[in-house]
Amino acid sequence: MKRIALALVLMAGGAQAAKPPMRLSANPSAVVAAEIAFNRLAQDKGQWTAFRETAAKDAVMFVPDMVNAQAWLKGRKDPPASVKWQPEKVLMSCDGSIGVTTGRWQQPDGTQGYFTTIWRRDEKGRWKWVLDHGDAVAAPPPAPDFIATRLAICPRGMRPPPPPAADVKPVATPGIGASEDGSLKWTTEVRADKSRRITISLMNNAAYEEALINDVAAPAS
Repeated sequence: MKRIALALVLMAGGAQAAKPPMRLSANPSAVVAAEIAFNRLAQDKGQWTAFRETAAKDAVMFVPDMVNAQAWLKGRKDPPASVKWQPEKVLMSCDGSIGVTTGRWQQPDGTQGYFTTIWRRDEKGRWKWVLDHGDAVAAPPPAPDFIATRLAICPRGMRPPPPPAADVKPVATPGIGASEDGSLKWTTEVRADKSRRITISLMNNAAYEEALINDVAAPAS
C-alpha cells in the first residue's frame, strides 16, 4: 500500500514538472499594451534603446532599405527627444501568435505620420516586434475615439499547418511571415526606387482578405 502511495506521489510530481505547451489565444488588448509600453520605454530610456529592447532578433525596419533592426540599432545613440506614438487599430490572428498595431506618431520638430508594427509572441509569452515602419503625412485624420479591433475569422476546427519535415529547414524571408496557424500573413515589397508596400492579410473563413495596405513613396532625392 505504501509503495502504491509513493508511486502516485512520484507520478504527480512528474506531471507537475512537465509543463504543457503554452496555449495561444487571441488577446488584442495584450498587443495594444505592448505598443503603449514600447512608446513609454522610448520616452523614459530613449528612442533607439526602446527599439533595441523590444525587437526580435530577426526584426526588420526600413532606413529606407529594409535592414535587420538589431544590426542597424546596435550602438546607435538615442536622439535628445524621442518620437511619440499612439496605437489606433489592432489586427490579430485567430491563435493570437501575431498582432499588428497601426496608429499615428509625432516628431519633436512637429512632423507627423503613421506607423505599422507587427508583433510576435515568443515561447515565454513576451511580445517582440518583427517589423516596424511608417511614413510622414501632411495632415493626419482626426484621432479616433477608441482603438479599433479586427480578428481573423477561422473555420471551426482549423488546425495550424503541419511542421516541415525533419530534413527540411525552413528559410525565413525578411519582411514576409505568418502567424503559427496561418490566419494572418504579411508581405513586403521594396522597389528599386526605395518605395515600398506592406500588406497585411487576414483569413475570413475560407479566403484571405487584405486588411491593411501601407504604400510609402520613394524618398525625395
